[in-house]
Amino acid sequence: MHERDDPRVPVPDDAYSPQRDDAYVPVPDDAYAPPRDDACAPPRDDACAPPRDDARAPGRDDAHALVRDMMRIAVVDYGSGNLASASRALALAAERAGIAAEVAVTADPAVVAQAHRIVLPGQGAFADCASGLASVRGMREAIETATAAGTPFLGICVGMQLMAERGLEHAETPGFGWLQGDITELDVPGLRLPQMGWNALDFTPGAHPLLDGLAPGDHTYFVHSYALTGGAPDEVIATTDYGGTVVAMVACGNRAGTQFHVEKSQEVGLRILANFLRWTP
Repeated sequence: MHERDDPRVPVPDDAYSPQRDDAYVPVPDDAYAPPRDDACAPPRDDACAPPRDDARAPGRDDAHALVRDMMRIAVVDYGSGNLASASRALALAAERAGIAAEVAVTADPAVVAQAHRIVLPGQGAFADCASGLASVRGMREAIETATAAGTPFLGICVGMQLMAERGLEHAETPGFGWLQGDITELDVPGLRLPQMGWNALDFTPGAHPLLDGLAPGDHTYFVHSYALTGGAPDEVIATTDYGGTVVAMVACGNRAGTQFHVEKSQEVGLRILANFLRWTP
């Protein structure tokens, strides 16, 4: 039983008190006044006018134009390489260079084929990286076709080594064949392998656009036991010293590579990546 149905509940003293004086507030004199003269006025001439050209909010066409204007950078995902580090470094380099860019880590050959820049990271053994790349159907062909058409390419570490004619790590494995020479084990008696740490670059200032803003002696980060040997002098743009001269950077046409981890080389690496994004070979 609800409380209000209980006869034992006392009724408040004011339950039936007279209504307040304002219970029937008089109606204002103008409550039924005739409408104002302009209440039914015809609409203004411009009431249905089309919006001004500059009043239109950005729509899909504008978004598509923005996407078209952005640089598309493809970081090839074939199961090897510091993909996240490379993509973050490329995005930061683009931002610092004032370049509107979209960085995609992708295993889709169609995305690589349509990219404005192709980056191939790599770490581990030459043969394993070559096998991993071959396992992504159509990827090697997409890279070869796009770069043959002029798309700038950057190989990082083993990604650079794959540019050579062949790798001799564990077995003889064909590379892309873009660079003269083989990938062989470093011959550095008394020094530790892999070469791991910061090493100075040696190059001729102005020798290549990828080196713009750098100075001989700038340090980059290396982790490797194998390197390019027998390369063509005009394809080697920078070296380092580790028990002898070691190839550090290469370039042939629109294809370039760094033996060091450019994505881990801090300010020097970011400068090289920005140069790569500006590069128009």
